[in-house]
Amino acid sequence: MRGMTGVQATAAAALLLAGTALGGASSARADVPVVVATIKPLHALAAGVMAGVGTPDLLVQGAASPHDYALKPSDARLLDRAGVVIWAGPGVESFMPRIVDGLAGKARTLAMIDAPGVKPLPIREGGVWEPHEHAHGDHDNHDHDHEDHGHDDDGHDHDDHAHDDHGHDDHGHGDHDHDHGAMDGHVWLSPANARAMVAEIAHVLAEADPEHAARYRDNAAAYDARLAKLDQTVTAELAPVKTRPFIVFHDAYQYFETAYGLAGVGSVTLNPEQPPGARRITELRQRITDGGVACVFAEPQFDPRLVKTLTEGTSAKSAVLDPVGADLTPGPDAYPELITALVRSMTDCLAPGA
Repeated sequence: MRGMTGVQATAAAALLLAGTALGGASSARADVPVVVATIKPLHALAAGVMAGVGTPDLLVQGAASPHDYALKPSDARLLDRAGVVIWAGPGVESFMPRIVDGLAGKARTLAMIDAPGVKPLPIREGGVWEPHEHAHGDHDNHDHDHEDHGHDDDGHDHDDHAHDDHGHDDHGHGDHDHDHGAMDGHVWLSPANARAMVAEIAHVLAEADPEHAARYRDNAAAYDARLAKLDQTVTAELAPVKTRPFIVFHDAYQYFETAYGLAGVGSVTLNPEQPPGARRITELRQRITDGGVACVFAEPQFDPRLVKTLTEGTSAKSAVLDPVGADLTPGPDAYPELITALVRSMTDCLAPGA
């Protein structure tokens, strides 16, 4: 975990000192809880569940990266009012763990990497990956994820989501005793995981706001069906390019690769906050040449010159992938639009002869 800046420490202290005032705000608040999501994809899932009841607030705005986000005092004020806070996990929002500690007993905090039904993957080692266990499996093998958390093919009945099996009374998540630091935090880039997150968000909101529980469950079922259809569409559209090797800017896409059997072979940088050294660049250029890498993907949150350096003088093309949807309008459509944009960028850049 990175050390906090002075501003972050001030914001964290504000939360720690909120105490009685925060508790009073919670009891005096309208019946719909204030919901804060850290990043746009998670905000979209929450917005889908809350449709017609309320609108969640978004913490990390615009093109900011959650990896190096500096928490502002205004963010602390927003979090002071929160009844539910949704975040991915410490591997993504490095600024959040101390904030979560400060909110203990004052707001429900949901780390989506720990949500029942979410399947975390270990962080991959090195900037050049050898063929890995996760990314080349049959996509059909992922269908069981939904059966495990109660998504039947017809009704998507979230009442049967088996939440009791996951310890919701104490939110201990006994099945998720993994070390967060060893797990890849970009869990939202698997639509299967997103479906599990939607169910968890609906469950927690139904507990926090029983008056609207039925609406949350109905919204979650509808959104789940939308994600299931999206998953099928993505599977079909990526099939023609799934064996084409590519390199990403940072290793944010393992879940997406795993879900659709894609052939990612490396990342430009291990840590998006630190540029790669000359040795890594040499390794990656060698992989591009020897491995027939078709495309190297940049990200809008980071300097694209590194990608240009890698592809210059090679046959590899370049394009942009955005794991958080910086340019998307916040709301329930943002998650499907995010996944669709990833598919479009990949198919355009990886298609043979493109």
